[in-house]
Amino acid sequence: MLLRREGDLFLFDAGEGTQVSLRRLNLRWKKISAIFISHTHADHVTGLPGLLMLSSQVDRDEPLYIYGPPRIAEYVETSRRVLDMYINYEIVVREIESPGICHQGDGFAIRAFPLRHTKTCYGYTLEEEPRPGAFHPEHAKELGVPRGPLWSRLQAGEPVRTPEGRTVQPDEVLGGARKSRKVSYVTDSLYFPELAPEVSGSDLFVCEGMFEQALLASAVEKKHMTAEQAAMLARAAGAIKKLALIHYSPRYNEHDLKLLLDEARAIFPDTVLSKDRMHFPLEYED
Repeated sequence: MLLRREGDLFLFDAGEGTQVSLRRLNLRWKKISAIFISHTHADHVTGLPGLLMLSSQVDRDEPLYIYGPPRIAEYVETSRRVLDMYINYEIVVREIESPGICHQGDGFAIRAFPLRHTKTCYGYTLEEEPRPGAFHPEHAKELGVPRGPLWSRLQAGEPVRTPEGRTVQPDEVLGGARKSRKVSYVTDSLYFPELAPEVSGSDLFVCEGMFEQALLASAVEKKHMTAEQAAMLARAAGAIKKLALIHYSPRYNEHDLKLLLDEARAIFPDTVLSKDRMHFPLEYED
């Protein structure tokens, strides 16, 4: 999953051929500032070496951050050494040792939380800070704040002083805080109810739906989720706008995938089957 926010790109897992898909997207993929690895099974990391080498072919001044479970640093370093990679930018690898915020920037934070798979595995959420309330210019005028830079400062949450010497607080001219955006990513995990609070309120919940419900026993054995369980999780979490299923078993062809979709939609109607390079715009609620 590639997430674009305010010009930054965040990549979640890097399976085989990731760099090929990135080229086809026609994005400035060198702007990827951080990569988040769920776990170190091959289908989630084998695209990482190619991506690192490809990034050396363009000008890059900023460091690339890589987050993941234990041994992700060993994988990156071994790949660089064995493949004799030419890397002309800084790579910062940070192994996640406990749940919590692993990466943050201006107005947002990315949190890691544990999943239940055959080896250490993490899910991730990107959540923005609440946005300031709507600005009411008529209130600012009534309080003697002239149009111009002082209005901008109030909208940014700063108190200002009027030409008459009165201090005006932002809450005097702003409405209540407005909802921001949240995206959650869960793959390769057993279903367990404690996941629901982590993904609650997501505008987009990207979750694996590997099997149909008739193969529940196989899902449990392999520590994966069925499509129906992903939908159950979305419903239990609450306030989720859209569920995008990913990571289907190779036993399903394009026609058979409709079974997974039907089972999920019976529980959570706003479900889609995600496909490579599918695009989901996430707008603010005003």
